[in-house]
Amino acid sequence: MTLPKELTPGTWTLDMAHSEIGFSVRHAGISKVRGRFTEASAEARVGESLADSSVHATVSTASFDSGDANRDGHVRGADFFDVEQYPEMTFRGTSIEGDGEDYTLTGDLTIKGVTRPVELEVEFTGVAVDPFGATRAGFSAETEISRKEFGLTWNAALEAGGVLVSDKVKINLEAALVKQG
Repeated sequence: MTLPKELTPGTWTLDMAHSEIGFSVRHAGISKVRGRFTEASAEARVGESLADSSVHATVSTASFDSGDANRDGHVRGADFFDVEQYPEMTFRGTSIEGDGEDYTLTGDLTIKGVTRPVELEVEFTGVAVDPFGATRAGFSAETEISRKEFGLTWNAALEAGGVLVSDKVKINLEAALVKQG
């Protein structure tokens, strides 16, 4: 279990302009609603080994965007994220395992004051130096969480049975990190 050789030790920070924190959730049992968070920060401290490396991320819950202003306002409100009381959700990595391009990043995800362990399946997509001299690393990651486990319990029953919003939320990340000094 080793780090990719191109990923050199040091501090790497999220370039949100070239990253996406996306999600999808089943709506009314028949379709998926997709969206994203538009404001986040993250720092990866890459050590000499996986055991010496760490990841920490913070996402602004008010930056929730599903493309529908009414839905976005409801999700930012007390029924879901309650952004006035809980303006951020955080992830703090606790371990990284894997080799080559595929890794499992385990960590503590905190949403609405509730912390639960999650595992992200991570694909390392490479390192490149951009035309401005910045060294960038790319990652894709995904996981699935139960929103109820984080206190996001609002729902509405459907006339034909079932509920309006699925408990399962798929999270998809496309992250560009930039090596610092």
